Amino acid sequence: MNIESMITNLISDIRINDILDILITTFVIYKILEFIKETRAQQLLKGLLVLVATYFISDFLDLQVIHWFLGATFTVGLFALVVIFQPELRRGLEVIGRSKLTKGMIRQVEEDDARSIIQEIVEAVGQFSATKTGALIIFEREISLQDIIEKGTLINGRISAQLLGNLFYEGSPLHDGAVIIRGSKVCAAGCVLPLSENPELNKSLGTRHRAGIGITENSDAVALIVSEETGIISVARDARITRFMERRNVEKMLTELYMNDLPRLSGPFGRIGKRLGKRGKHATK
Repeated sequence: MNIESMITNLISDIRINDILDILITTFVIYKILEFIKETRAQQLLKGLLVLVATYFISDFLDLQVIHWFLGATFTVGLFALVVIFQPELRRGLEVIGRSKLTKGMIRQVEEDDARSIIQEIVEAVGQFSATKTGALIIFEREISLQDIIEKGTLINGRISAQLLGNLFYEGSPLHDGAVIIRGSKVCAAGCVLPLSENPELNKSLGTRHRAGIGITENSDAVALIVSEETGIISVARDARITRFMERRNVEKMLTELYMNDLPRLSGPFGRIGKRLGKRGKHATK
């Protein structure tokens, strides 16, 4: 049988189901690799692959002790992986379960109201930056932040520069916490957020920045951060942060958030996270 006949027979044996199976499997693997890219899970996965490779090499070279030890480790390791990858697994399941059939609260804001809200937030952030007033503003998107909101102080007030200024005023009892924005409302203030545990973050980033990044590791929220010490404006999204934002950049980000719900990020936002705060030169609170 020549090569041409073999190829013809192979093609004739392939079913539509086989092609569909291969495409789905390829897509799932691609999405998994895309999800863990540039996260802590990427480093853990590299270490796991080294152990797996060592396991097969030890079997090939008949290194019985190493082979037995790694085999026993893998038996228990399946349960350990659930614990190690818990943050990534949780976020992955949230992404899978995120419904696209309904619009988030941000998308439900009318265009005229959205433009007014954007201007109010930009004005407030500009004032915070100029006066070096620390601020942490979280925009809820499709993943609910209700559990965090309930632990804060309920506000349920329409967004305005004056309201945000009063909440983050240094004498305010709520100024150290985060403000959660849901659509056109300041939903809650004084909220405590989970801190990022990413070891690759710049050591100069303080609690406020780590909290802003932390909430984006556990949800699809967007965090707007103003440093209390330097007045530097930062934006965190998808566990990544971009610093040294100007007012026009903030306005552009908010416009994309309220008008398009961030389908894609261009300009400096397309590079969010590659820096991970590495440009920071000063400690921030």
